[in-house]
Amino acid sequence: MVRWRSGTVQAVRRRWRGAVELEVLTDEGPLRALAYPHLVGEPVAGDRVLLNVGALVMGLGTGGYALVVALPDRLPPDPAGDGGTRDSGHLVKARYTPLQAILLGVDEEASPHRSVMAAATSLDGMPVVTADLHSALPAILAGIHATKPEAKVSYVMTDGGALPAWFSRTLDGLAGHLTGTVTTGQAFGGDLEASTVHTGLLAARHVQGADVAIIAQGPGNLGTGTTWGFSGVALGEAVNAIGVLGGRPVGSLRLSTGDGRERHRGVSHHSLTAYGKVALVAADLPVPEGLDLAAELAPLAERHRLPVVAVDGLDEALRASPVPLSTMGRQLDQDYVYFLAAAAAGRFAASMI
Repeated sequence: MVRWRSGTVQAVRRRWRGAVELEVLTDEGPLRALAYPHLVGEPVAGDRVLLNVGALVMGLGTGGYALVVALPDRLPPDPAGDGGTRDSGHLVKARYTPLQAILLGVDEEASPHRSVMAAATSLDGMPVVTADLHSALPAILAGIHATKPEAKVSYVMTDGGALPAWFSRTLDGLAGHLTGTVTTGQAFGGDLEASTVHTGLLAARHVQGADVAIIAQGPGNLGTGTTWGFSGVALGEAVNAIGVLGGRPVGSLRLSTGDGRERHRGVSHHSLTAYGKVALVAADLPVPEGLDLAAELAPLAERHRLPVVAVDGLDEALRASPVPLSTMGRQLDQDYVYFLAAAAAGRFAASMI
């Protein structure tokens, strides 16, 4: 359950969109903490803070922070509900948790996009790249823009990982390279809020005007090492949603030569399960040229197409990424095939525009 601590802000460190990093002194010593000002207010040195230190104590990969739950002595004011802001909405996310957020849904009656969303029923053949991990996002984007530099790309973030989009420094660094972010399900903090993957995809197409969308969970993949026990299983459900809405699903295969876990080396069992067992709609699963994966990919070939994609220019595109490329602590050259496969999926999707 929750591991609570109380402390005092010693210093405000770096910040990025929606988040601020703090140095906090507790009875057990100093630690790094992260606050979301939209939820708890703007912390300053000297503030007393209540912390959740569970992920920090457990040493989780993306949990190197204590999380600020409240500034109990200096609460933020109520949001101004003027009938036209996101705070005037009725969409509740992180529902019935102590930090549930009430937001304006893109298709609510108070939304300026209500009429567009009410009429939206199809993705009009828009290609949508699905990915298992948040770390694939910048690599997919690199592949898209290496092929179609002017393509408008939206990111549809699902709730399998981090709920606040603000946690992602990748998203902050991709500002100006993405048309926008739509947070779906229990996730929040995007440019637009949607209640489901379906409305999120429609918003990306019809409100943000995307030529291509990328759909993946936020940072912080959950997995138990079992066949079905991982949050990326929702990939297959996303493929189905894309198909139902008249889009063209393009699956980014999770490949690896650097992962120490056998179940993720070569073609990850996540891809084999999500695309091979959950996805009921045929998708394109691009394979970078030069890789001999026919035997491993044979189960996916029964339902899906496996186009081979040329990789010329993708290395340069990956190395020019505006944000660092990293997955599970491995940088570009430490697990090159992972990022190459993501870029190949982006290139293939761009070719469909």
